Amino acid sequence: MSDKTYTDEVTGEQVSKSELKRRQKQRQKEQAKAARPAAPTAAAATPKAAAAKSAEEEEEELTPNQYYEIRTKTITKLQADGRINPYPHKFHVSMGLPAFIEKYASRIEPGQRLEGEVVSIAGRISTKRAAGAKLRFYDIHGEGVKVQVMSALQDHTDEEVGYEEVHEVLRRGDIIGVVGVPGKSKMGELSLFPSRTVLLTPCLRMLPNPRTGLKDQETRYRQRYLDLIMNGFVRDRFVTRTRIIGYLRNFLDQQGFLEVETPMMNMIAGGATAKPFITHHNDLKLDQYMRIAPELFLKMLVVGGLDRVYEIGRQFRNESIDLTHNPEFTTCEFYMAYADVTDLEQLTEQLVSGMVKYVTGGYKLKYNPEPDSDKTYDIDFTPPFRRIRMIPGLEERLNVTFPPADELAGEKGRNFLDNLCKKHNVECGAPRTSARLLDKLVGEFLESECISPTFITEHPQFMSPLAKKHRSVTGLCERFELFVATKEICNAYTELNDPMDQRQRFEQQAADKAAGDDEAQMIDENFCQSLEYGLPPTGGWGMGIDRLVMMLTNANNIKEVLLFPAMKPIDQ
Repeated sequence: MSDKTYTDEVTGEQVSKSELKRRQKQRQKEQAKAARPAAPTAAAATPKAAAAKSAEEEEEELTPNQYYEIRTKTITKLQADGRINPYPHKFHVSMGLPAFIEKYASRIEPGQRLEGEVVSIAGRISTKRAAGAKLRFYDIHGEGVKVQVMSALQDHTDEEVGYEEVHEVLRRGDIIGVVGVPGKSKMGELSLFPSRTVLLTPCLRMLPNPRTGLKDQETRYRQRYLDLIMNGFVRDRFVTRTRIIGYLRNFLDQQGFLEVETPMMNMIAGGATAKPFITHHNDLKLDQYMRIAPELFLKMLVVGGLDRVYEIGRQFRNESIDLTHNPEFTTCEFYMAYADVTDLEQLTEQLVSGMVKYVTGGYKLKYNPEPDSDKTYDIDFTPPFRRIRMIPGLEERLNVTFPPADELAGEKGRNFLDNLCKKHNVECGAPRTSARLLDKLVGEFLESECISPTFITEHPQFMSPLAKKHRSVTGLCERFELFVATKEICNAYTELNDPMDQRQRFEQQAADKAAGDDEAQMIDENFCQSLEYGLPPTGGWGMGIDRLVMMLTNANNIKEVLLFPAMKPIDQ
């Protein structure tokens, strides 16, 4: 690919050939549109009214591309003149906007100014308005809050740059610094009355109209920085996400767990049932898999004597993109020596209910699971959580008696599950293995009724190749999944630590993969060998962070809780 650049004659920038062509094509469209005869308007009939428009008002009528070109020329001229540096290296901020509000909101009376108490703050201009030639009002935003700036000519003391000179160049979206005294307007609004106003960084692009805002989802997800500038609720949502992860990390630390990091690229994609991404290592000349789960590495650390370990990190699965799935996502997994699935159920209730109360202030919340719908779930996280045993639960709802659990993996059991799916019109694509058929039935008849937190327990062994067999029921394993609003958010089990049993489970998975199941796991000899050194009785647990954040922030699209979600390329 060529690195050659070309001069944009309008802006003076050096750009790629494709970008230059795009700009030229856009300008031609705008020129053609401007050349069309416009219908006479009242404004056209009154030149004085038109002349009274401010520069900002005229700029609102420009196209985004026209605005960018004019603004770029303005800033380029500023740099050439040298009077105002639009990109200074440093501006001293004596306090952030939240601290300014906290310190002065209750100390000052309407119309009062704290003369002599000089502070300096900074933020992005969200609105700008003038009251004559000698008074300018700005709302500046930062850290999720807003402060008004009342800039009057009589307060301006900057000897290097004149009052009108600096304020004429400022626009919505610019980042400014102001030095002055705190006070309140006569209407009682907390404000800063500046003696000096400094342009710190100009915004070259036109911001969306503040009256209509930014609502288009494609733009919001592709330009998350613009989404954050325009929509305060987006910032609040990601602050909540950070609080959720912080609570989770603190909870595990207090339980004596050690946070660790394991490889992102592996020779074998193990630890979960999913289709992996493949990458290539040039130096080693071999393909590797992006990890689908950290499970096997974490259990090897328990073998090595790290009795309680956890990892919060990204996983990568080469699967569909929809309202609740993204190719890369965040999970937390922990492994706890000398614990079993019953211990993990109790720990999960304590963790999840405590987290919900910490984030929302209570145990009950409303959740809208579908976009553009009035459908609402009333979710109650008050412990203890409801429990459903998988096979008895299906037998009750389908009014059938299942074969013994140890027969479900065979052809007879597969045919039974296959016939059940056909009878109840439950779709299942190829390959129609026992595991996939049963999973579809559970999704249709059990998961669909799990609105408030519900444990689905006692899965068949063939659905859980890494879980320990049930201590009293042949063919089952000691496992639970926690569902909220019909979606799985936690998965846990008593870990399989018998190396011979583990090899047999992996062989069954290998057979499923040979039958066409791309999501089945491969045999990991290194992990099997580690079990031969002895894995203590261990409980393993995993949580999907993104889905939980969706529920606690009332988001029905996973893209709303990922700062930079996966998006299809824009057609050029």
